[in-house]
Amino acid sequence: MIRLLAFLIVVFALGLGFAWLADRPGDMVVTFNGYQYQVSLMVAAVAVVAVVAAVMILWWLIRSLWNSPYTISRYFRVRRRDRGYQALSTGMIAAGAGDGALARKKTKEAAKLIRSDQEPLIHLLEAQASLLEGDHEGARQKFESMLDDPEMRLLGLRGLYLEAERLGDRNAARHYAGRAAAVAPQLAWAAESTLEELTARGDWDGALKLVDAQKSTRQIERDAANRRRAVLLTAKAQSLADSDPTAARTAALEANKLRPDFAPAAVTAAAALFKQNDVRKGSKVLETAWRAEPHPEIAELYTHARPGDAVLDRLNRAKKLQEIKKNHAESSMTVARAALDAQDFSTARREAEAAIRMDRREGAYLLLADIEEAETGDQGKVRQLLSKAVRAPRDPAWVADGVVSERWAPVSPVTGRLDAFEWRAPMERLGQLIDSRDDSPETTVPVIEALAKPASEKSIDAVDHVAPASETAGKGTDRSEDQVTPVTAAAFAAVPADAEAVEPAEELARLPDDPGVDPDEEAEKSPRRFRLF
Repeated sequence: MIRLLAFLIVVFALGLGFAWLADRPGDMVVTFNGYQYQVSLMVAAVAVVAVVAAVMILWWLIRSLWNSPYTISRYFRVRRRDRGYQALSTGMIAAGAGDGALARKKTKEAAKLIRSDQEPLIHLLEAQASLLEGDHEGARQKFESMLDDPEMRLLGLRGLYLEAERLGDRNAARHYAGRAAAVAPQLAWAAESTLEELTARGDWDGALKLVDAQKSTRQIERDAANRRRAVLLTAKAQSLADSDPTAARTAALEANKLRPDFAPAAVTAAAALFKQNDVRKGSKVLETAWRAEPHPEIAELYTHARPGDAVLDRLNRAKKLQEIKKNHAESSMTVARAALDAQDFSTARREAEAAIRMDRREGAYLLLADIEEAETGDQGKVRQLLSKAVRAPRDPAWVADGVVSERWAPVSPVTGRLDAFEWRAPMERLGQLIDSRDDSPETTVPVIEALAKPASEKSIDAVDHVAPASETAGKGTDRSEDQVTPVTAAAFAAVPADAEAVEPAEELARLPDDPGVDPDEEAEKSPRRFRLF
């Protein structure tokens, strides 16, 4: 557009110039070599313009002829490059689609048309083709060769990292991820693997710096970064609790400030404060965390904040927690435990039953069983409560990757993932919750002898009945073992008078230590029904 405008301006200026000369007639005289030439001013101007145009055209022809070899070679080079890029594009598409044969073919074609030092993607296509063909050693060598090129270094590290992960070599994978994270901390795969390595060896300060780098590059959101910092600071405080209490307190308070509802941070911070005799501030930290979400570790530390307190003082502190979070099962269980220690059985029983009504779970029944044994010592009721505890849902615990732990940990013991532990109920023990006779040992059921019955009663069918010898001899041997024999009044009369009565077989199947069925639940549940929960 600009060139067209400039061309129009030049043409318009020439037109104005010629019009100006046409309005002002005149002659131009030129003397050369004894001759005198006289022409009009318009003719002279046209001649000058024609000469300049002729010179420019002649110069363009000479320059074109001079540069023609380079122009022709450049044309063929550009054509060759375009074919190479077309082959490279086709090969990349084939590699993405999983066509190893076509990817290898296009790799060779692209390598012939384009030099690899001019286009690094050829190395990537060759490595991908090797992976598709199963040549992992060749792909690894190609990725290693990329480390010498600054432009391809991160790509080579990524390829070596994936190969190390495939082989299960965690140390090598973390090594390559660490090198990549040092150059480009914004890479998620490198930062995550490096973070796992730092946390695995307990380098909490290095992990905190990496999280800060992730936050500054906006790789993770602000809330996620604060959560990770809280976890790392809590782990740091726990590791320094014995060696450096002051640093542990500082780290724990910072973690609690980032996430006041994070129970491990609150417990760690309060424990550090209690160790330095700052009971008031530590209790305030625990009360804030309890108000957000009650947790048994918070209750345990809060009720035992002063080691020298009497059991009634601990009961009063438990009741204070209950006032902070009313109508919650954990609050009732906290008061019930403290009341049991104080021998206040009525309060303990009332709160334990209230906890069961709010949240029916294993720990509440176990606590009620402890109260029953301490107060009355009735082993029948204790066993009945224990049987209910077995069938009740499990209490929440710290769970990470299928591992159940009594204490919180910053990383998973299985995968090494940071902040993997969650406070939730573990998976139900289905094998123990199904009421079935399949697990009982196989025993031969004894033959039950029939009791004497009146002769007027109708005959009934009995399975596997052994008839008297007098009747067996008269029947013959054509009867099989599985045949059902009717029992008549004569069979009943053949039973000796001093025979001992035997209870039904259904009662014999009960185990000696079976606590039995709750009378309240007997009408609702069949003794032979399978129950999953």
